[in-house]
Parts: sequence; C-alpha cells; structure tokens
Amino acid sequence: MATAHSQAGQVTPHEARGSRSIRSAVNKQGQGNGDLEGVEDAPTIEASSPLAPVYSVFTTRQKYVIVMAVSFVAMLSPLSGAIYYPATPALAAEYNVSMTEIVISITTYQIVQGIAPSFIGNYSDIYGRKPAYAICLVLYLAANIGLALQNSYAALMVLRCLQSAGSSATVALATGAVADLVTRAERGKFMAYSAIGLTLGPALGPVIGGLLTQYLGWRSIFWFLSIFSVAILAVYFVFVPETARNVVGNGSVPPPRLFMTPFQHAERRRRSPVPSESEDADQVAAKASRKQLNPFAALKILGERDGGITLGFGSLVYGGFFMVLTTLPVEFEERFGFNAAQTGLCYLPIFIGTVVSPWVSGKLLDWNFHRHARRLGIVIDKRRQQDVDNFPIEAARLEICIPMIYLTALFVIAYGWTVQARAPLALIEVVMFFVGVSNSGGVSGLSTLVVDTHQDSPATAQAANNLFRCLVSAGATAVAVPLVDRIGMGWTSVFIGGVWIAFSPCLWLVMIYGARWRRDKRAKMKEVEENEGDTREKDIEEGRPPKGVIQS
Repeated sequence: MATAHSQAGQVTPHEARGSRSIRSAVNKQGQGNGDLEGVEDAPTIEASSPLAPVYSVFTTRQKYVIVMAVSFVAMLSPLSGAIYYPATPALAAEYNVSMTEIVISITTYQIVQGIAPSFIGNYSDIYGRKPAYAICLVLYLAANIGLALQNSYAALMVLRCLQSAGSSATVALATGAVADLVTRAERGKFMAYSAIGLTLGPALGPVIGGLLTQYLGWRSIFWFLSIFSVAILAVYFVFVPETARNVVGNGSVPPPRLFMTPFQHAERRRRSPVPSESEDADQVAAKASRKQLNPFAALKILGERDGGITLGFGSLVYGGFFMVLTTLPVEFEERFGFNAAQTGLCYLPIFIGTVVSPWVSGKLLDWNFHRHARRLGIVIDKRRQQDVDNFPIEAARLEICIPMIYLTALFVIAYGWTVQARAPLALIEVVMFFVGVSNSGGVSGLSTLVVDTHQDSPATAQAANNLFRCLVSAGATAVAVPLVDRIGMGWTSVFIGGVWIAFSPCLWLVMIYGARWRRDKRAKMKEVEENEGDTREKDIEEGRPPKGVIQS
C-alpha cells in the first residue's frame, strides 16, 4: 500500500481563498421549529483555516484499506468468543463438567473482554496503535497455543481469560484508527466499515467453530485462531501505517522507525510531504506530552450523562444480541436435530446481514449528518474537521440509530417465535438476516456517536463502550439458557426486544438534551483548566514547585 507521504494532495484555488466563518442561513424567526435543546438557531461554526494542515494526508483509498484492515484485526475478539459456542458440548464431555460450568468460561471471557481495553485503549491513544497491537498479538498468540495444548478445566478458564485480554483491545484500536483518519462528516460510513469485524465475528465464528469441531476436534479451533491471528496481524504490520494522532499527527509526521512500514521507509528516502498538508512534529510531540496514561479514563466517560446513557443502552443491545447467539446452538440442536456443523452454518444469514449493513446504515448516518449541515447552512469540508460545539451531532446519529434498534427488536421477537413454532428453516434464516442488518446498524451508530463526542481519546471512548457492553453481555449470556428453559424462546425474545423498547426513551433524552449537556461539560472543563492555570502561576510566583513537578 502506498504511504501517505507520497499521496498528499495540493491545495486547490477554492481552498486558498482564506479563512472565513461559516454562518448559518437559518432565520431565527422563520426556522425555529424543530430545534433541539442546547443548539442555537443560527450558530456560527468556525471552519478550519483552508491553508492549515488537512485532517488526514491519507487518500480515500488508503483510508478504506486501513479501516478494513483494522476491522478484520478487530474481528479476533468476537470471533474468539463465538467460535467457542459449537464446541461447548464437546468440552463439557471432555472435562466431565456440566454445561453450566462451561458457560462460566464464556462469562469470564466476556468480563475480561470488557476490562482489558480500558488499559490498552488509553495506552494506544498516547503511544500509538502499533505498539498496542504488538502487545495484543503476543498475549493472544500465547493464550491460543496454550488452549490447544491444555488438558484441564482450570487451565481452560485461565487461558480463556488471557485470550480475551489479548484480543479484546483490538476493537478499541479499530475505532481509534477511524477517528485518526476521518472527519465527522464521513465518519458514519467508515465506522460502519470498522464495525464489520465486530459483528462479523459473532456471526461467522459459530460457522467455523462448528465445522472444525465436527471434523477436526475442538483443539483445532485454537490452532486455527493462532494461525489466523499471525497471518492477519503480519499483513497489518507490513502494510498499515501508524495512525495515532499523538504520534504522527495527520499522518505527515514520521512514526518511530520500529513501527514504520517498508513502504514508509522507502518513501521517506525519496519524497517529503507537501508543506500545506504537514503538521509540525514538535507540536504533535508537545500535545502528546500533555497526556498521561490513565487506565481508569474509561470510567470517567461512563459517569457522563450523555456518554453513560449512550453506552448503557448500547450494552443492552449488545447483550440481547449475544443472548440470541448463545441460545441458537441449543435451540437448533433440540428442535431440528442439527449437529455442530449444521448449527454453525445456520449463522450464515446473520453473517451476510452484517456484511450488507455498512452500505445501508453507514450511508444513512453520513446522509443525515449532511442534512443537518444543510439545514444550518454549514458548508462541509470532508478533508478538515468541523467544530460540533453548535452542531446537533446527537440528533444526526440517533435519528438513524433509534429506528434501527426498533427494527432489531421486532426482528428478534419474530426470530424467537418462528423458532419456538418450528417454522420452516428458510423463514427463520430470512429473519436472522434482517436481525444482522438492523443490529449492526444500531451498534455502529451508537459507537459513532461515542467517538464523535470524544474526539481526543477515541480508543479510550471505545474501551468504555467495550467495558459496559461486555459486562452486561456476560450477565446476559449467563441467564440466556436458563431463561429459555423456563419461559421458552418466544417469550425470551419478547423479553429482549421489550427491554430495548422500554429503555429507548433514554436515547431520546440524549438526542434532545445532548448538545446542552455537552456544552455544560465543556464549560466546566474550561473552568477547571483556568483554575489549574491560575494555581500554577501562583506557585511559580511564590517560589513553590508547580503541582506534578518533583524537585531534585
């Protein structure tokens, strides 16, 4: 893949006309209807200077390649969880334990899956994506080899936790890469592409796991994951450049030599980036130096009104989806007499729906963003980041996301009753396809909003998303099979869809009041920064060392 340094474009005559404020064309008296709380009727949004560095020097083609690459790497986390499902009966027989005890190994996997990204995500925001991927690879590979060779239930539990720790952060890293590369104006589409791996893993994993378990035994699952992870991450390290903005800025600052691609080494000797596209390496380094490693930064996001509500609801959607995936093998084996391979193939419609979804939901998210921009008279420059202080970004995302979630609820309910009624398999599979399409759209929309409102720490924001989502999924997975045994698949699906619909008004609150909450949060942060600055100046004047400085 060609590097960004050889592809930086020239400044066009249109861009060279100089900086100007882009003012709303909306008349306060005539267009006031429908305005959201906290959003001005006629906002003034400052565009980035046309002669300032572009948001990213990577070409559109390079962005697609990078995002698809990190999406497939991110597939390791959900794939490792879902590929395990068809093997659970074989593992219970191997270790002479109950299915409940085997399900505990799934629950612990999901708990670690939620916690680990909080550490790696924050690390990658500061020190780079590639060093973080290297840490993940070593841990994940060692765990998979151990799982393929172990012979005890205790070893299975411990190594599954290590496997989860190594793979789970790749989801946060993928989201971070999208935020590194793409402005909000086209982020919906790219976030949907980055979510392909996240939703593809749960759909494709059981297919692969069922075939491997049926014909090669359950140990082959972990050998497959070992080989697959080495192959996909080797491609990543050779072809995908570092993107973390605290390390390479907009892509024009060279990364550490250890993490350069072979193409970057070659291009660095031959060419230099266009000055108008470049960022100053010292400024990038100074900005990075102000950030501190904080593994608990994700918890701060969970405590926000808008962030906490969005992440909390997203966790309910994800948990319900995993309840469907977890119960499918048991239901299809009991009702249709399928073996592991046949059950695995039944996940294919969800897989296909997941692949189709980005072309639907991603385009809708970007279309709605531009629709709101036109309504406010804002001119969008996709190459430069737009200020969203007075832009209803919550509405732009949730107006698409909420209907997707309602559709998912309806399709999940339809799935549950068609399974319980032993409807024709073809009908069940069609419903599962639409579950995949709508669920993927809803999940990617919520993730996009979280990143949009936490631009400076996207991987940390996704880690917070992961933490909430996986902890809820762990509980949902643990109760899924007992719940189906007690009330049946039909009423279980009603419970899942009903929970989503019952809590959906929370998202309406974010859509209506989110802009005002965001403005209040920004004002408080500014006040804290000013107070810290005054305290620091006073300490210096009185001869005391500023806070955080240690005297030798």
